[in-house]
Amino acid sequence: MDGTVFFVSLHLNHQNITRMNLRDIKKDIEFLVGDFVEDCLLFAMLHPEKDINQVEGLINEASDLADTLFDKVNHPAPDVKPRTYYNRIGAELLTSLDGLCEKLSALAK
Repeated sequence: MDGTVFFVSLHLNHQNITRMNLRDIKKDIEFLVGDFVEDCLLFAMLHPEKDINQVEGLINEASDLADTLFDKVNHPAPDVKPRTYYNRIGAELLTSLDGLCEKLSALAK
């Protein structure tokens, strides 16, 4: 598969991530992190010549991110307005996943 380029993109509407319904926020975290893990597995299958340990490291980072965000959703800070707090969690989810996607894309080079 010479010349194959693997692109990872994250197309999200930030408005959908920051809804106040905690169940929906948790589902979004689970879906987006799961989607990234699927991208990692697809990358590993398409590029068997690449170091699988680096891909496993990215999957572990994604799992840690999900655990951290679930913990934050389940234990909100009492001194912050709920909307502001959950908007920050949504922003953290997007920026963290964007960084992980960039790392995965860098492995393809």
